[in-house]
Amino acid sequence: MHKNNKLPEPSFKEALTFWFKLGWISFGGTLGHVHIMYNFLVEKKKWISASRFFHALSLCMLLPGPEAQQVAIYIGWQLHGKKGGILAGLFFILPSMFILLGLSLVYVTYGQQSWMNAIFSGLKPAVVVIVLHALWSVGRKALHTVLHYVLAALAFCCIFFFNMPMPYIILGTIVLALLIRWSWPALIYRGAAGQEVEQASEQDYYINQTSPGPGKHFSVKLLLKQVAFFIALWALPWTAFYFWAGDFTFWNGLILFFTQTALFTIGGSYTVLPYVAQFSVSKFNWLSKSQMVDGFALAETTPGPLIIVVCYVGFMAGFNHFGGSLMMGGIGLLATAFYTFLPSFLFIFVGGPLLEKSRENALIKDVLGFVTAAVVGVILNLTLFLGRQVLFPGVLTWSKIDLTALIWVVVSMVLLFKFRWNVIYLILLSVLYGFLSILFTK
Repeated sequence: MHKNNKLPEPSFKEALTFWFKLGWISFGGTLGHVHIMYNFLVEKKKWISASRFFHALSLCMLLPGPEAQQVAIYIGWQLHGKKGGILAGLFFILPSMFILLGLSLVYVTYGQQSWMNAIFSGLKPAVVVIVLHALWSVGRKALHTVLHYVLAALAFCCIFFFNMPMPYIILGTIVLALLIRWSWPALIYRGAAGQEVEQASEQDYYINQTSPGPGKHFSVKLLLKQVAFFIALWALPWTAFYFWAGDFTFWNGLILFFTQTALFTIGGSYTVLPYVAQFSVSKFNWLSKSQMVDGFALAETTPGPLIIVVCYVGFMAGFNHFGGSLMMGGIGLLATAFYTFLPSFLFIFVGGPLLEKSRENALIKDVLGFVTAAVVGVILNLTLFLGRQVLFPGVLTWSKIDLTALIWVVVSMVLLFKFRWNVIYLILLSVLYGFLSILFTK
């Protein structure tokens, strides 16, 4: 094998168990997911080194679609081939998809329920701390030089003070990296001596910097075959809708819209979702503004990528268009999920050889190091954004702070930072806290 043979090969069963658990506990958006994967795969199991992990993350940040799912597909593929990548990607989204289906059924049947609010009130403070812990974990590994710290600060200022879209931040980071590498390369390598220890420790990991990946062989013929396979896979449900579904115009519009969304939107969920909300509500009239807002609330507090809210949009589109049909709503949700997440598998499996070749390119490695540093600034902004929403749900004044949420933020920080609690236990305890806080404040 091309992996580190001094370490035991990761068990396929154990890996599947982790991917399955991840689908149920991956709260906190992309950075929450990244933190959970990094904590288990890199720090606990040593299945993949930090350098390989962050290289994959930086590349996936440049791709359309949910970055965390793409990282899961990539690592699953590296560990156990294509079957590992497929199952990692599926397990990452299936739990949240079916949870959201259940919540959507409850929502359209009974409206918002008090038990939902109880779960949300306990989970939200914990999610803030999970993202804060991700900031700490990623920052320790990504910020090697003064220049990295400066870049993280610049990225934070751009998004916090000027609300700059994520794609522009990434593009600006790439341009800046190229300029510095061309004009003053010593700035990039000034911290190289401090990184020698990290390079020496690469051999402690099953997949490390010197491990060639399974997709190292590239050919145009193979590329065309894989693209043709994904096109055929894309066409199968579309063909079924064409021949057997009523009102094909509706289904065709839904399929094309979410395919376009998945293929051509870069910058993470917070970039994509305003676009989806605008077109779903204003152009297609699939759901109302209030239903869209409620959908965001449901998706924010379910595991999986935030982009999973599009499944709710698909459900409401089918439900509303076909006169309140729960079955059509369910089909709309499944179709939306299929066409939203299929491209992630395409990007990783078809682009895998290019991902592997990029590890050998010093220029790409330097640029991606800058991108990862910029991501730290973005995580800091997300931490403040979530903290503001959770601790100050109304006006931003100390007199309006949510003390119940503040207490649980502090408790969660102690459990996660000091006692290194498993995120699963923190989430379960947070749900219990939410129920108790609602019960005793009535």
